[in-house]
Amino acid sequence: MKKWSQNLSLLSILFILSQFSFGQNSSLKGTVSDGKLPVEFVDVILKNANDSTKVAGYAVTDASGNFDLENILSGDYQLSFRLIGFKTVSQKVKLNGSPLFIGNIILQNDANLLNAVVVNSQKKQIQKTDEGFVFNAVWNISQSGGTATDMLKSIPTVAVDADGGITLRGKSPMILINGKNSAITNMDQIAASSIESIEVISNPTSKYDANAESGIINIKLKKNNQSGINGAVVLGSGFGAKGRLNSSVLLNQKTEKWNFGLGYDNRFAGRTKKIKGERINNFIDDEHFINQNRNDERTEGLQNLKLNIDFSPNDRNSFSFEALGNMESQDNDETLYTHVNTSTNQFYSFNRRHSLELERSKVGELALSYDRKFTDDRKNLNASITSSFNKHRENTNIDTFNYDQYNTQIADAFLQRTHNYEHENISNAIVNYAFPVSDKSIVETGYKGTFRFFNSDFESADMTNGEYVINPLASNGFKFNEQINAVYGLLNSFIGDKENPKWKYNLGLRAENVSNTGATKNNSDRFNNDYLKLFPSASLQLNLKGDEFVKIGYSKRINRPDLDDLNPFIDITDALNPHGGNPYLKPEIIHIAEMSYNKDWSKYSFSTNAFYRNATNTIKQYAELQDNGVILLQPRNIGSTITYGLETIFSLKPIGFYDANISITAFEQNIDASNLAQDVVNNAFSWYGKIINNFAPWKGGKLQIIGNYNSALATPQGKRIPIYNVDMGFQQKIGKGNARLGLVVTDMFNTLESGYKNNTLLFSNNRTSKSDTRALMLTFAYTFKSDFKEKLLENQFSTE
Repeated sequence: MKKWSQNLSLLSILFILSQFSFGQNSSLKGTVSDGKLPVEFVDVILKNANDSTKVAGYAVTDASGNFDLENILSGDYQLSFRLIGFKTVSQKVKLNGSPLFIGNIILQNDANLLNAVVVNSQKKQIQKTDEGFVFNAVWNISQSGGTATDMLKSIPTVAVDADGGITLRGKSPMILINGKNSAITNMDQIAASSIESIEVISNPTSKYDANAESGIINIKLKKNNQSGINGAVVLGSGFGAKGRLNSSVLLNQKTEKWNFGLGYDNRFAGRTKKIKGERINNFIDDEHFINQNRNDERTEGLQNLKLNIDFSPNDRNSFSFEALGNMESQDNDETLYTHVNTSTNQFYSFNRRHSLELERSKVGELALSYDRKFTDDRKNLNASITSSFNKHRENTNIDTFNYDQYNTQIADAFLQRTHNYEHENISNAIVNYAFPVSDKSIVETGYKGTFRFFNSDFESADMTNGEYVINPLASNGFKFNEQINAVYGLLNSFIGDKENPKWKYNLGLRAENVSNTGATKNNSDRFNNDYLKLFPSASLQLNLKGDEFVKIGYSKRINRPDLDDLNPFIDITDALNPHGGNPYLKPEIIHIAEMSYNKDWSKYSFSTNAFYRNATNTIKQYAELQDNGVILLQPRNIGSTITYGLETIFSLKPIGFYDANISITAFEQNIDASNLAQDVVNNAFSWYGKIINNFAPWKGGKLQIIGNYNSALATPQGKRIPIYNVDMGFQQKIGKGNARLGLVVTDMFNTLESGYKNNTLLFSNNRTSKSDTRALMLTFAYTFKSDFKEKLLENQFSTE
């Protein structure tokens, strides 16, 4: 009995000691940045101050720069932060049983260390943000030698059709270049080799332009700011139906206060396209069956030259100047055959229309920006002025031959000549200021002015008695001016602990004053539209644990018709299927509600977003049969549309040599077009998916295979056909790592084509278009005099 009592006493003492010991355990948290952005993969090492050989705790910072050390005994310690390329930071800490948050640790670049080593760390393929995600171009090796359009085909949740149409959730997004509106609206004007990253903002707040119904795609161009003198050169060549060639050169010099960068890239390619169309005019007996076949031969060239100069007189102030020049050329040789039969399938007409179209575009952009930092890193000020100029010239010679049912030419060829000259200027003035109003709240506010001027001159002339005579019915001009002055206010706050808030929320309001005027040369169409509208936004986020959260949000948006939608000029390249703009379009007003969920594991991550959009005055392309058998395609306000769906992204890295990203977007559209006399589609379900497979088969080797599928997409009178394709890219390091050899095969199985099918009361038609999308490219990249070989070759440039 006495022995039992002694054992019980001993157990009691041990229990009390253990409880006391656990009660004295501490946790240590904080964040790590480079003074601007969070730094990931930093080794956080905690050692006993009296015995530096013993490691008491270890952690690695996550994508947000956060680290967390738990269950640390009370005592004195030495805390160190280590990452190749940065100077090691150490400090003493004392733990006394209570949680300790040490704030933000700032790491500084270690130029001496980087002179001796090669940086092998890479940015993540997808970096999540509060408003969407960033896709880093370093990971895209399957579109080398392509354009921004090709690059976007590889971005999760972004759909690109075979004709280059870009959509998010079934609608065209707002596309920005370096965060600003640009005169570069054709994404084929940007070479893929010049892109640093692509940011997808699926849930923009009031800080962003309201004219972004489905979201924003921000294309960030490369900007090298690495120390010393360095550079890189890339050469590529390949072929589809015709040859292709691309190259790029990057040069940079940085001193303590100055940074000078110069970049040049080009792309030259030949392409072919075949288009087939069939139409039935139900209530027209003569022009009843129409069959068309078109062959296109195109040669295109693209050149970009970029200069950047940065000046930082001290740690708190920085100035940047950027200049971009772009030249694009396209020569299109098109031949169109049109057969027309009667309702009894008898011959009615046959013609061959040949056109040679020469297009030349020049774009110049200038940008001046200023950034101001403060002692409190929650406070910042930035301002910028940008201006973009676009000059586009298009000249076309057309000859049309008519034949009888025996293919015998009737009369002489009908000769036409057209030109379309366009001038555009877009300027932006932007000021953003953020400041704390309490320990838990930050206010962002700012102003953005957008000023657009557009002028087009279209002239069509017919050969008459040996001379070209201007056709006043087919010739016109269009002038358009637009001013948008916007101010916004946004409150960001949280509830709970500063280092790990339970709730985060924001409330915002944007006011936009729009004034636009437009008129044709002969003043037959004049319009002006002035309005002031308010656009609220709000979101609430519940942080469950770690990287798991639930978020709900609401915003009001607007979809203003673009220049192509408003320009009333009728393009008659295809006389039976002309198309033009509509200057009387009203802007869409959209109310958007969203709910998202995100969860990260060590080897997997999952995010999903349920969305709901209610749009009035929906703008859609609408085909209308004319009395002469011609179908005129114009944008119309077709009524209201309710869209709801689900967007999901799943990333995985199950084993060391393989990782993948899978994205699926599915949505239903309910269309109320009771304002139109013709029948339209009322309900439609669409979806598209993408899988990106990355392999590291051996040292220095990378293999990427990307598969895309876009289901049939609803149009007001029918649907677009589904499209699907597979792209492959391979890259191998050569020598000591300062060179790369790459192989790219686009549309491996030659399946990518576009088209649509319409079925209305008055007519039915279908159209397919097939380009030479299957192509092979071989690229070689080399860096010289560079301490940052990996960064130069793998696109790891700063975008700040």
